[in-house]
Amino acid sequence: MMGGPPDGMVADVWTGGERLPLAGQTVLIVGYGSIGETVERRLAPFGVIVERVARHARPGVSSVDDLPAVLPRADIVIMLVPVTPDTIGLVDARFLSLMRRGALLVNAARGSIVDTGALLAELTSGRLRAALDVTDPEPLPAGHPLWSAPGLLLTPHVAGATTDAIPRAMVLVKEQLVRYAAGEPLHDVVGAQGY
Repeated sequence: MMGGPPDGMVADVWTGGERLPLAGQTVLIVGYGSIGETVERRLAPFGVIVERVARHARPGVSSVDDLPAVLPRADIVIMLVPVTPDTIGLVDARFLSLMRRGALLVNAARGSIVDTGALLAELTSGRLRAALDVTDPEPLPAGHPLWSAPGLLLTPHVAGATTDAIPRAMVLVKEQLVRYAAGEPLHDVVGAQGY
């Protein structure tokens, strides 16, 4: 669901206009774990410049503490962090204010990591754009201001709903069961420290 007509479309009429190419854009992946790595591989053919942020810095990956330095460079910010006490409300008014004018925020993580009121202010002003697969609140009630926010692409928490989702999940479960039965370490374990 698109909040308001997108640029280049007025009412029910398409209009012309040029768009920025994806090639050469700087994409910041916040939450650079296995999913972030996969997203980067899928973006590679488009010629983007990728910057990476994770909870802890490592070679080629900045720390969350570095967000004030890296956010202003990003044309697109993709949020892939888990919900933890540290990530709830991470995308607040300050975070959004550090993003460059015209940047796109993509939230494919959880709705609670974004301050909805702060995002609505940025969308309404036209300073930022967003694509949200998750919202806070969720499900989004009828009449909520996000439904009509300008510059917003809204989907109903379906990013992972593909025709191969169940078969792939079954393969992963089977692999884990085989590892468990053989006494081997399991993959993707959430420890006492969380993610």
